[in-house]
Amino acid sequence: MSDPLAPVRVADTRVETIHVMTPNDANFLGKVFGGHILSLIDLVAYAVSSKFAGVLCVTASFDRVDFHSPIEVGNLVKMVGHVSYVGRTSLEVSVDISAEDVIAKTVHQTNTARVTMVALRDGKPTPVPRLICETRDEHIQFLEGQLRREFRGRAQGDLQRMMERLRSLPDSELHSMVRTELESHRPRSSS
Repeated sequence: MSDPLAPVRVADTRVETIHVMTPNDANFLGKVFGGHILSLIDLVAYAVSSKFAGVLCVTASFDRVDFHSPIEVGNLVKMVGHVSYVGRTSLEVSVDISAEDVIAKTVHQTNTARVTMVALRDGKPTPVPRLICETRDEHIQFLEGQLRREFRGRAQGDLQRMMERLRSLPDSELHSMVRTELESHRPRSSS
């Protein structure tokens, strides 16, 4: 029996899916609904992470999803995911999404996403294998993932402290701050 925590090469974590976008996937503007793309990203992140960890993995957070351009009904949507960073029981999955117009024979990148997944055994977080980075790009992505994780931790603490400070302010100061903020967004009349 092989070691479930044996290191895994980034290249061996790659999962690719292709989906045809149908009218059922459209939003009110006739483009593919962003929520549908998010659900497909989540499925790819599950497949990548569970394949890598050898156990069930669940979504901890969508760290970032960028929508670069719309996807048309009828396009083939290709999603390519891989593990880009690992912690002790969690890992980051990067997903690149492109759309192909099969009639015009054009392809363009539509989305990029990063999803944090947690490995579970018996309903509890469990250690994941180490990641083997072989290329310069894989090394950079791993270190970028580490920076994102550290930044999220610091930002979360900072945000919590700022929100606690706001809650401790007197009503008059809260009212003044809100009024100032709202006035800064008011359209200016042209004289």
